[in-house]
Amino acid sequence: MKKIELEEIPGIGPKLAEKLREVGLIDPMSIATSSPGELAAILEIGEASAAKIITKVREMLEMGFVPADKYYEMRKKVGFITTGSKALDELLGGGVQTQAITEAAAPFGAGKTQLGFQLSCNVQLPPEKGGLEGTVLFIDTENTFRPQRIVQMAKAIGLDPDKVLKNIYVARAYNSDHQILLIEKANKLIEEKGVKLIVVDSLTSHFRSEFVGRAELAPRQQKLNRHLHTLQRLADTYNLAVYVTNQVLADPSILFGDPTRPVGGHVLAHAATYRLYIRKSSGQKKIARLLDSPDLPMGECVFKITPEGIRDV
Repeated sequence: MKKIELEEIPGIGPKLAEKLREVGLIDPMSIATSSPGELAAILEIGEASAAKIITKVREMLEMGFVPADKYYEMRKKVGFITTGSKALDELLGGGVQTQAITEAAAPFGAGKTQLGFQLSCNVQLPPEKGGLEGTVLFIDTENTFRPQRIVQMAKAIGLDPDKVLKNIYVARAYNSDHQILLIEKANKLIEEKGVKLIVVDSLTSHFRSEFVGRAELAPRQQKLNRHLHTLQRLADTYNLAVYVTNQVLADPSILFGDPTRPVGGHVLAHAATYRLYIRKSSGQKKIARLLDSPDLPMGECVFKITPEGIRDV
């Protein structure tokens, strides 16, 4: 399909196009998936005018109903990033997928951040080696990003550590508003740098610390829901993968078995395309369980975390 320039969209002239570019909305798909309220606020126009612009863009992009066989052909464009473990790749249907949000929930020290580091290296590999030859946006909310660990993993898969580090764009998010803003302003960087993976480590940390008590639960979930929808929109628009880590909490009502469960409630449970739960085992071993998936059977696998990175046992 021919690329559509912003000025070609009915109702958007040079001035409005400039406003869109200033906030990072440089792709027509990002406009088509915006709400009239969001677009009206950005362009400083009425919601009715914004709705007309969105409708026109959707018509130009042919975003209506399509036969399922055509949709099947579109799904063939989905890419996969290897985790470094064949067992974990098989559990995920081939690796971490583009056009999807993959969530890894785990107690501390179980390896969810390490998996984020490994994916940040592996996405830079060529497709025949399990990568997408893309760059990475890494949002660090817990001060856990360690470039020296990236260097270790990059050397182990035969990549130049300096080039790998240059292809990972890191931002430290200091609160939930900052975290949301970083994602909402990411469009321009994604298009300019060829981003194929977004990592958010962790997704829920700031939301837990800022919204305390039952009275704050509804506002927190609404805000988290909006954030997740923005991430999914980026995944769909740019055919990239989103990997988010999640914290866990203990359920005191559970007397037998693992009392921990992922944070985020039903909002995150519904928004994440693939949900992993990782727990510690003996030594370097970790056990990953697939909790939810639209197309894969539930199951478990064992992998290990070595100085070289994520590997099979």
